[in-house]
Amino acid sequence: MESILFLACVEADGSLAKAAREALSAAKNLAAGLGGAPLVVGLIGAEVQSAANALAACGAARFLGVAGAEFAPSRYTTDTAAATALAKAAGATIVVAPASSRTNRCLAGAAQRLGGRVDSHATSIAAAADGKISLTRWYYRQRMEGVLTRTARPWVVLLESGCAPAYAGVPGTTTVEAVAVELPALRTTVTGVRAPASDAQTIRPDAKLLFVAGAGWTKKQADGQVHATEAEQLILGFLASAKASLGSTKSLVDLSGEGQAVLKFMSHLNQVGQTGSTPRHPKGLATCCHGEEPHTVGWRFINERRAINLNAACSWAQGKADVLYVADAFDVMRKVNALLSSG
Repeated sequence: MESILFLACVEADGSLAKAAREALSAAKNLAAGLGGAPLVVGLIGAEVQSAANALAACGAARFLGVAGAEFAPSRYTTDTAAATALAKAAGATIVVAPASSRTNRCLAGAAQRLGGRVDSHATSIAAAADGKISLTRWYYRQRMEGVLTRTARPWVVLLESGCAPAYAGVPGTTTVEAVAVELPALRTTVTGVRAPASDAQTIRPDAKLLFVAGAGWTKKQADGQVHATEAEQLILGFLASAKASLGSTKSLVDLSGEGQAVLKFMSHLNQVGQTGSTPRHPKGLATCCHGEEPHTVGWRFINERRAINLNAACSWAQGKADVLYVADAFDVMRKVNALLSSG
């Protein structure tokens, strides 16, 4: 009989990230699909009781925890040892975890220590009527979907965010079984975390709107001049007012290597498209983009797509956008920012 382990790392404030609660929903559904297979919750962090209490009503048979100051920061050695110990204590045959940067880094190593297999970037995991478990994942930048099954156990599955509803059960009180971990000599010390100020963060996965800037922002405008400084002010002003997330076309982020004017806050991390990210925001607004196919591939999970372009015959008008505004993006964003600041 299969045994399901939901594995997650606790945030610094003692909570669980949305992606982790989504993975818990997937694990719960898998356990139910297997006819009520036992579900075990395994948590890693400095303190795990608060997170466990938040999941008290999830129906887990056991709550396991690896806690302590050594397990607060993200570190391969400690995270891999903790994940391995939790999987062994749970007797897990299937491990479901959120595909965060922290778990993506350590769970392949944990699977190897357990003698199992690991699959990352999964978009779903479910059991058929005959009890056969399969997962789905995208290939070739979300152009192909594959269905995988494995007989090897334990099977570690890393679920991408946005692929399942987040668990939202009523908090309660539960008992967490402490799992001891024998750590090797640690060769690294985490001295702190450096992060940009919240108003300087441009990538916001939970934002309702994705604002994508194209290379047109740094090209010569109607007066024959480049207005990169004003472009930066308009874009950053909109992001701050609308709390939107910033995306970019490949052509824009590549400009820095071509000696052309660039937007200083833009990097390849913002890139959306075939060779970039595939975000899942409810709405998207493309500005100064040509709507080329490699860029629009990254928009396939955006529910409502709009674009601003001076060319009424551009590819955005050929079915790639729900609404096309034929206008100058500089003029439009000046008026939009003025309205946002006055409201």
